[in-house]
Amino acid sequence: MPPIFSHGRLRLYLLKLLEDGPKHGYELMRLLQERFQGLYAPSAGSIYPRLAKLEEEGLVSRVAEGNRMAYTLTGAGRAELEQRAGEIAVIDREIQSSVDDLSGLADQIQAQISGGLKDIRRQLQEQTRQVKSGVRVTPKREPAPENEALLRKLDEFAAEARTLITRARPVTAQAKAVTATLDATLRTLRELLR
Repeated sequence: MPPIFSHGRLRLYLLKLLEDGPKHGYELMRLLQERFQGLYAPSAGSIYPRLAKLEEEGLVSRVAEGNRMAYTLTGAGRAELEQRAGEIAVIDREIQSSVDDLSGLADQIQAQISGGLKDIRRQLQEQTRQVKSGVRVTPKREPAPENEALLRKLDEFAAEARTLITRARPVTAQAKAVTATLDATLRTLRELLR
């Protein structure tokens, strides 16, 4: 995804998100993540300094909302939004385009995975049929000694990947991105090992 929020654009987009009412910093972070369908998740370290700068510039102010502080637009903030409406429209289009591109890629990957699962299911059914009918199933070949180090590395990679995925509990978009990376890695291995 290209850097949507380069050169002060995140600052401007925070003003847009505050347009319809006060919001807490974490609420702004959640809204950005939703807008990007989980493909971009800003950190507190990227949001709160910008909110502080906007407050310094008089574009937002803090208001008490329950026992927490929320940020709201000032008159100057609304004026800046009106002046820069064209820039905001461009940012919105770029965000939507990025999300559409990545969602389309994710859909393609999901279709490939689904096809792969069907192939695996078919192969398992065939092996089950062969075992039940008494047909001898070809035994698994033992790896050549020079490939054992590669296979150990592969096992380490798979174990660490499982740990990372289990620990992170990725959202759908992140899972799709990880799947795309794994598929690309597998394609590269196929090309290298022809």
